[in-house]
Amino acid sequence: MTATPAESASRAADVLSRPVALGGLTVPNRIAMAPMTRAFSPGGIPGADVASYYARRAAAGVGLIITEGTYVGHESAGQSDAIPRFHGEEQLAGWAKVAEEVHAAGGTIVPQLWHIGMVREQGQPPFADAPAVGPSGLRIGATEPTGKAMTQRDVDDVIGAFAEAAAAAERIGFDGVELHGAHGYLIDQFLWEGTNRRTDAYGGSAVARTKFAAEIAAAVRETVSPEFPVIFRFSQWKQEVYRARLAETPEELEAVLAPLAAAGVDAFHASTRRYWLPEFDGSDLNLAGWTKKLTGKPVITVGSVGLDGDFIKGFTGEGSPLRGIDDLLDRLESEEYDMVAVGRALLQDPQWAAKVLAGRFDELKPFDAAALSTLS
Repeated sequence: MTATPAESASRAADVLSRPVALGGLTVPNRIAMAPMTRAFSPGGIPGADVASYYARRAAAGVGLIITEGTYVGHESAGQSDAIPRFHGEEQLAGWAKVAEEVHAAGGTIVPQLWHIGMVREQGQPPFADAPAVGPSGLRIGATEPTGKAMTQRDVDDVIGAFAEAAAAAERIGFDGVELHGAHGYLIDQFLWEGTNRRTDAYGGSAVARTKFAAEIAAAVRETVSPEFPVIFRFSQWKQEVYRARLAETPEELEAVLAPLAAAGVDAFHASTRRYWLPEFDGSDLNLAGWTKKLTGKPVITVGSVGLDGDFIKGFTGEGSPLRGIDDLLDRLESEEYDMVAVGRALLQDPQWAAKVLAGRFDELKPFDAAALSTLS
């Protein structure tokens, strides 16, 4: 029997309103804000507008804010002076105000710590002379190096930068951290054989390619308090290679995830373009579902929640129509995963969580790429 609108609304409120533990953090409900680069932080400093942007969504019922990617303190970490940094006195003071406002609005918040690696174009700010670095100096899709293959000194410096950023996050009042290991950026460049051609301990087998990520997780875990959660975001797909895969089978995926869990990762954030698609043949589980089954850790799913249409076209002007979330609720109720991160739908409508939790589905708005031009 098809549920009535009232029954669907009641079920959404019940399922999504349940608290969940990520390490030592209790998140008040199952809704997270997915990290989305906005580039509204001149000098890498998040201002009052950035704080209000996140606080509006927390006040409307988002339980966990995962900030946009923010550069760790390594000269090659980024390539924009408008994207926030998680190092420097002014930058951290700005982030402290963001955390304060989100907490005042009733939410919890973690920064996403980020190093873009070989995605960097040399000559770009904030440190124009810094080289692009990666496991083998290879950009995605390239056959010859165009950047610097990282030395052990470089590896150690980047690991230290992530640990320092995590310590700063705890010091200035954040509730945890997320390590950006997805979408073809530096950590993912080590994980993926397409960009990691190393022959030392950081290259070769899937387990060896996980060594860099695991050492970052371990260094962060050692730097912060035991109850301070460390979340690891990963993906199969890359920004320029949507069919790329770290793992073709559950066994191969376990080889990647197990060292990370052992290194101290408290929760995983499994990034897919469409959450409803199964990850491997022979099972309906998506990437988040397999991650929870293999690790036993709490897992956040993400990928076009509340929206339909092509993921990339949605960001380039074509928009995205609405899509129901009944299947999402089914999977949450069956404990396939623990939280759902909402991206474009929440970018379009700061009140998305409040409307869904109150059953006001008729008030939801389709995504329009014009939302990218403001911090509404």
